[in-house]
Amino acid sequence: MSVRQPVIFCELSQTTNDLIEQYVEALRASAPSIGSHGMDEREFWQSGLFRAAIERLRGTQVATMREKHDFIRRIMDFLAKQNKITGWEFHGSGERHDYEVHINNYTCVIEAKGCLDGNNTTIFQRPPNADEFIIWSLCQNPGADPRHNAWSGIHTRLSAEIIHRKERVDGLIIWDMLCGTKGRICPKLTAQAERVTTIDALQVPPPCLYLFPRTIPDARNNPRPACWNIDDVKFLSIL
Repeated sequence: MSVRQPVIFCELSQTTNDLIEQYVEALRASAPSIGSHGMDEREFWQSGLFRAAIERLRGTQVATMREKHDFIRRIMDFLAKQNKITGWEFHGSGERHDYEVHINNYTCVIEAKGCLDGNNTTIFQRPPNADEFIIWSLCQNPGADPRHNAWSGIHTRLSAEIIHRKERVDGLIIWDMLCGTKGRICPKLTAQAERVTTIDALQVPPPCLYLFPRTIPDARNNPRPACWNIDDVKFLSIL
């Protein structure tokens, strides 16, 4: 009997999960005594201040893309210095995609996403000038389950959108600033520590890369489309 491999080898470690749970309990216990609100414990919990503060912090964290853009910038600059790519540009402020990477006369278009288990994963548009179109997932939440996010993003969101909208996505990158840290231990580096790459002050593990179908799947006319090979998708091949 064959053993089914997980969609990604990363997983939320029990140690990290336990630390988060312990901190949550400590934060909840200390919350009424934090700040200068002047309320007693009963008034504090009735006021909704704690919930409002948590939602404010959560909204700020979700909205910011600074860390994600900084990570991608470091990767792109490194690849350019290595002469692996000709150049790159950020287009996120005015387009429906975030980055364009040039490999001589070949253009790879990249859309940056978060943890993949949200509806934002389904918002993308392949532009006409794309020789290849890649989704890049950067998850800032160390408490998120990588396996759930990868499964949810690929099987219930990206694949459904590709089929429904008949819009080809050539590949997926799952790789961010938490990969290889204590908060998200990388199995690749656990097995072979020498596979780390130093980029500026970062030490990054190899990325997780996924190849998608060459053509749009269709239940009746194209139920088993062939997938790209790694050499066919230039940016993924470079990574």
